[in-house]
Amino acid sequence: MTNDDMFEIAVRNKLRFPFRGLISAEDLFDLSVENLDSIFKTLNSQVKQANEESLLVARTEEDDTLNTMIEIVKYIVKVKLDEEAARLQARERRLKKQKIMEIVASKQDADLQTKSIDELQSMLNELD
Repeated sequence: MTNDDMFEIAVRNKLRFPFRGLISAEDLFDLSVENLDSIFKTLNSQVKQANEESLLVARTEEDDTLNTMIEIVKYIVKVKLDEEAARLQARERRLKKQKIMEIVASKQDADLQTKSIDELQSMLNELD
């Protein structure tokens, strides 16, 4: 099942997820990963109860719905974790770039420190 199919099923069937009452699929994106894990555990326990072996009960549409809901929660958790990893990588790149720029500026200052007064004076005259 593709992501589009999962979310279409959620919208068409008006699926509600157990969190402080019931929330819709779009509300899941506002939750933390920990809250999503809590929802996953609740849904997973419902699946385990529904999957108890029975000779009289056949697989129902509710089983498929629960599995779809679990897949939606898993997908959203993956998206959130991927976004967090991307944010951390961007932050690390930004910090590394800043450090390199500071070192370049320091080396440029050191280079100016080694110049003679005549060279510095001519550089000043060129700036006027």
